[in-house]
Amino acid sequence: MLQRAISSTNELIPAIGLGTWKVFDVDPAQEHPELLQVLHQFHKAGATVIDSSPMYGNAEEITGQLTQASGIADKFFYATKVWIQGRQEGIRQMEASMRKMQRSTVELMQIHNLVDWQIHLETLREWKAAGKIKYIGITHYTDSMHAELEKIISTEPIDFVQFNYSIHARAAEKRLLPAAAEHGVATLINRPFGEGALFSKVRGKQLPEWVKEYNIHSWAQLFLKFILSHPAVTCVIPATSKVSNAIDNLQAGQGEMPDAGARQKLAALF
Repeated sequence: MLQRAISSTNELIPAIGLGTWKVFDVDPAQEHPELLQVLHQFHKAGATVIDSSPMYGNAEEITGQLTQASGIADKFFYATKVWIQGRQEGIRQMEASMRKMQRSTVELMQIHNLVDWQIHLETLREWKAAGKIKYIGITHYTDSMHAELEKIISTEPIDFVQFNYSIHARAAEKRLLPAAAEHGVATLINRPFGEGALFSKVRGKQLPEWVKEYNIHSWAQLFLKFILSHPAVTCVIPATSKVSNAIDNLQAGQGEMPDAGARQKLAALF
């Protein structure tokens, strides 16, 4: 599994992570054996980063249940978010998130969609100093907020910035990705498949033969390797509840990455 450095500490993390939006928002009172197998495949491939949020319904609770059931709960890199107005409300929400995830500390706490970010950033600095969290992040999922994300990482001590980027949504290449590299901020990439829209575009189409030179054997691997081939990308977090899809996605973290010329050819496909 390809690993990339978190710029603020040089800690290495695997370049393929796991998103939990929608796919982990399931009934906590039921068993979910396929999701548990997704986690085992995830660990087997050398991946660690699991990203969640209180916005994602039951996802944090399911993450806690399944990682505990896996027997390897301490092998993962836990990332979640604060998504509420107000300092005390934010503290209560983050404490609830940690209880749901069954963690006394989490690796990364992010301010989701920049909600009340100035207030929460103060709290996160305090929590980081106290050892409750290791890293501070900010997030958004739309192109229209890239300028605001860029401004914050250029002026505040932020460890991670999470945003949307894909082969068909490349606005982040203009300023946000270069800014993250310039200011030493690690990047988490959401919506790598455009919420599934990219698969609709290629349904029934054959992969170009030449992409196999880069160990690309599926459209999912093509989409993920395009993202990972950008040097400012640290980790991409596709969400899935299916073991076969997890295995497919994880293979994108292996083998040679497309070079600049190959990236142009891949982008030209879309």
